[in-house]
Order: sequence, then structure tokens, then C-alpha cells
Amino acid sequence: MAEVNQVSPSRRNRRNLPWILFQWILQVLFAIWLRYQSRGKENLPAEGGGLLVSNHQSFLDPLLIGLPLNRPVSFMARDSLFRIPILGPFLRYEFVIPINRRSASSQSFRAAILNIENGNYVGIFPEGTRSTDGAVQRFKPGFLALLKRTDSAIYPIGIAGAFRALPRGAYFLRPRPVRVVFGEPIPADLIREYCERGAEKELLELTHQRVIACQQQAESWLDPDSDS
Repeated sequence: MAEVNQVSPSRRNRRNLPWILFQWILQVLFAIWLRYQSRGKENLPAEGGGLLVSNHQSFLDPLLIGLPLNRPVSFMARDSLFRIPILGPFLRYEFVIPINRRSASSQSFRAAILNIENGNYVGIFPEGTRSTDGAVQRFKPGFLALLKRTDSAIYPIGIAGAFRALPRGAYFLRPRPVRVVFGEPIPADLIREYCERGAEKELLELTHQRVIACQQQAESWLDPDSDS
């Protein structure tokens, strides 16, 4: 497996020059080509760690989530991406955590915990794969183990339009509008309450419904001609 991007106990993910330049270029590109807009980022903490949970529509999703934020997000991505020339070193440099889909990786799990404990955002897509029609699919429960090991809130995010802009099998970005909604968090004390009474399935469903609500808000915010 590719080397995991861990953090030392004192390290936080800081904006670096390549990250700032890349973000600025994407902001211009996406504003023109995708008419990109987002709202609700004030629901994310300015300081401290957090688990960002989003629906998954396209390969663009990590970029769409990180675009309006003032600090990086450590997304968990499949380890095979780290073996791609140029992309692999870039992912390591930009705080991405590789994960082996075929087996649970304790190293990746520890890296995610360390990131949250050290005040970083960690981003996940619990559907496990991209949606083909934009609808939010069933969530896999693996991310709940992170919540049991950290004192983190859940920050739900909804993406709309990305599956039209970059559908499965597409090689070129289409000029379709995209919206992202950052929803109100599920507080850490409420998460702890669910876990203490063994109600993880209820917590999973609550998280799923919060993400669906954000996605529906984002979808309703799209231009009327978004299907064209």
C-alpha cells in the first residue's frame, strides 16, 4: 500500500503555496465553466478537527468541497491513485490519506484519527462509489469507527450537478452548473449519546438523512436548465 500521509502530534495541515495557487486557479475555472457556488461554510469550525461527510457524484467532489474553504481537507482516497505518475506525489503533498478498499487499513485509520485530533478536517464519501444519477446511495458504516475514537462532530455536505458535469466514463468536463451546501453539524455530544446506547444504526441513518437534505437543497438551488 502507498505510504500514508500521517501527521505528527504537533502538525496541522497548513495552506502552502501550491495549494493556494491550485485553489485560486480552480476558483476561476469552476466559476466560469461550472457556475460553481456554495453556501453554509460558516457551519464548519474555523479551528479544530472535524469529519466532513458528503455524497459522491464525481471525481470532482473533493475539489468542489475544498474550493471555498480556508484550510485543506484530508480526504480518504483509494491507494491505487497514489501509483499514478504526477498525481500520486501531488496527493501525498496535498494531505490525502490513501486507503486500501480490499482490506481495512489500520494505518489509514490511525492517520485519519491523528488528523482529526490535531485539528484537521477529514473528508469521506460513505457511499463508497460515485452515484450514476445524482441520488444519494446507502451509506457504508465504516466511518462510525472514527467517531468512536475521536470527539468530532459530523459536518454533512450535499453536492448537486457534479454527476452532470463529469459523468462516469466522461473524459472532459461539461459546462453544467454545480452547487455545494454545507449543512449544520451533528454535535459530538449527540454522537457520543448514540454510541453509548449502541444506536450506531440510528446515527448512520441520521447522517444519511442530513446529507440527503443538503443534497436536495443544493439540487433545488441549481438553475432551471441544469438538466440541459
